[in-house]
Amino acid sequence: MTGNPFVTHRSLLFTVAYEMLGSAADAEDVVQESWLRWADVDASQVRDPRAYLVRIVTRQALNRLRSLSRSREEYVGEWLPEPLLTSPDVAEDVELAESVSIAMLTVLETLGPTERAVFVLREVFDVPYGEIAEAVGKSAATVRQVARRAREHVAARRPRVQVSRSEQQAVVERFLAAVRTGQLQELVEVMAPDVVLIADGGGLAAAAPAPIHGVEAVANVLARAQQAGVTTLEATAVWLNGAPAGRIEIDGELATALSVVVEDGRITRVYLVRNPQKLTRLDEPSELAR
Repeated sequence: MTGNPFVTHRSLLFTVAYEMLGSAADAEDVVQESWLRWADVDASQVRDPRAYLVRIVTRQALNRLRSLSRSREEYVGEWLPEPLLTSPDVAEDVELAESVSIAMLTVLETLGPTERAVFVLREVFDVPYGEIAEAVGKSAATVRQVARRAREHVAARRPRVQVSRSEQQAVVERFLAAVRTGQLQELVEVMAPDVVLIADGGGLAAAAPAPIHGVEAVANVLARAQQAGVTTLEATAVWLNGAPAGRIEIDGELATALSVVVEDGRITRVYLVRNPQKLTRLDEPSELAR
């Protein structure tokens, strides 16, 4: 391979770290730490640089995940992943797009650190069990068991998203139009009766402290934004985490990243990321790769 293997695989390494951590800032730190470790390695002695680099990133991400899980227990309100602006072509790799969706990253958050690492490496990046075993410090037989448990855990919780990208885009456009006008009836019509809204303000921005259930309650919360002394509310369609989503600006300031799950033509989940520390990567598309 010509060139520096680290540079060649950087997008892949960032994607692995991001899927393990749900935080772009932490993923960047892990990639940086991995670069420092790679710089100390005699690359001519490494038979498979890609596998070696994935192993380094996995170990660094696992260390960080274990320390993060403690701080996330003290997080104010609901915790959601840090959204990424992505180019529409990320959606063309359906498996990658699903694996980085806000909905999936939220499910991955319910796994333990080792389970999450094994699931991500096996299910998303198709890393052989033997290599995963080296990365997480377990036997290959144990890794197979962990992978099976993690797969079952995720399958029981992941949304059954079967809609085309064009249908998702159409529903998101309708939803954003209803958010812009604050029309209750239009909001009610685009959401499923049992819709759930989860908002993350991190104690730094106003957000519901717990999930809100039911179309009437969710519609009321969304409509209220227009009545709370807001001069202008802009709701623009963007691509976040490989899917059509929304960016909401209030009085010219970015206030919310909005992601949804669409099932049977209606929205079943609404994710609102309002913590300003998680809204810093919405101007430049992130490079994701498998």
